[in-house]
Amino acid sequence: MKKSLAITAFALSAAFGAAHAETLNVGMSGGYFPFTFVKLDELQGFEVDFLNALAAETGDEVNFVTMSFSGLIGALEVGRIDTIANQITITPDREAKFAFSQPYVFDGAQVVVKAGNEETIASVEDLSGKTVAVNLGSNFEQLLNELPNADQIDVRTYESNIAQDTALGRVDAFVMDRVSSAQLIAESPLPLALAGKPFSEIRNALPFRNDEQGLALRDRIDTAITTLKENGTLTEISEKWFGTDITVAE
Repeated sequence: MKKSLAITAFALSAAFGAAHAETLNVGMSGGYFPFTFVKLDELQGFEVDFLNALAAETGDEVNFVTMSFSGLIGALEVGRIDTIANQITITPDREAKFAFSQPYVFDGAQVVVKAGNEETIASVEDLSGKTVAVNLGSNFEQLLNELPNADQIDVRTYESNIAQDTALGRVDAFVMDRVSSAQLIAESPLPLALAGKPFSEIRNALPFRNDEQGLALRDRIDTAITTLKENGTLTEISEKWFGTDITVAE
């Protein structure tokens, strides 16, 4: 299977008609289960269903463009894609560059360890003197660097295999969002466990270029997100993939 996979999903709402359809190029990694992943050569996951539902609401065509996570922000900046659906966390630095939609996922940063080490690393304070893996380009490195004991944590960035390296003892822990971590542990044969509670609230949204065209697209998509929240579609998609509603703040 090719490293980069482009899949086009076509969805039109009767209210708009084919003549008004636009193509929305959406970037995602295709390797972040259960949000966006490839199974049997098919791109699927929460984000895929979410964007297809948005397209059905706005009357657009959505073209999914997969690439490494670390390349998504750059692709958005240069106009290769129109937005990113890969659990992009709203941060001050990103808000200075991009126009964000309203949040559609509320989560928290979670430490994951090799099963049996939950008591050894039960909180972020216990990460002092430990090696901790994060995905390259994710927001979790920044969150770790903001901890009071950040200067005592050896943070290592990976393109992949952070779970495997933790299970094999090559690193002491990894950090991912709690929802994905719980799903990964449930689905994977690797001996992994959650360590403590989430240590930071995460609000995920769709970023757009902060120009006239990007702002107009953001506003149109934002209206559709509101509709999906109000009519229950977003909740249904969340419950399909997670068995709970992660689209509302606790």
